[in-house]
Amino acid sequence: MKRLWPVSLALFALVVTGCDEGGGGEGSSASAPAISAPAIVDGGLRESQPEEADRKEVVTGYLEMDAGDPVATGRRVVTVVEEAGGRVDSLTEQPEASSVLTVRVPADRLDEVVDEIRTLGRVTSLSTTRDDVTMQYTDLEARVGALRASVDRLRALLESSVDVEALIAAETALAERQAELDSLEAQRRQLGDRIELSTLTVDITTDRLPSEQDSFWDGLVAGWNSLWAALGAAVVGIGAALPWVAFLFVCAGVLYLVIRLITRRGRSSGTTGTPDTERTDSDA
Repeated sequence: MKRLWPVSLALFALVVTGCDEGGGGEGSSASAPAISAPAIVDGGLRESQPEEADRKEVVTGYLEMDAGDPVATGRRVVTVVEEAGGRVDSLTEQPEASSVLTVRVPADRLDEVVDEIRTLGRVTSLSTTRDDVTMQYTDLEARVGALRASVDRLRALLESSVDVEALIAAETALAERQAELDSLEAQRRQLGDRIELSTLTVDITTDRLPSEQDSFWDGLVAGWNSLWAALGAAVVGIGAALPWVAFLFVCAGVLYLVIRLITRRGRSSGTTGTPDTERTDSDA
């Protein structure tokens, strides 16, 4: 028995050592998720960055500025926008008064275009608005994908079906789904265009007073132009009044004839009544 004690103690030590190693293995395996958790979190953060980059925004801006020659400045704005890859949707010019433009500029170059337009005059007002349409665009994408899959299934059903009633029902459903799909795709294209190209309204007015003239000749030209403008307005007014004058003249002539007829009838009736009266008096 005394000889068995050392053997037993050795076996017990081996068992305890094995348990410790097993416990250490479990501890290391259990600690692995704790170590990899930051990696998962970092991975999540890295996945959230593309989501931020994929945000869909509709940007609109309004810029008001003064310039010596609004028309010439507006045409320079057109050049700046076209060089940036944009386009002009509307342009309204009033010589020596104002120029109003509605332009579409690539969203990633809007700040660059605005900075360049600033150098063309004195900016008096600038405002921009950003509308997040990510959810709306994502919803349109999902609905378009679902409808496109439905349309494909209906077309496959039409090709394989032999039942007349099933064919008619499938054609009706296909027409409805196709119309809805076309409408959603048009909405998506329109929204995508608004996202890709920002809308900027540029209102340019003159910083010179109307009474300011550079020289005597400029004043003379301005007076001559105002005279011709007044004469032109007078001619237009006379032309507009002539039809009314003619109409009133005709009405007055008709009224005069009616009065003359009534007067003549009254006189003739009075003349015919006078001999009867004299004959009655003689008989008496």
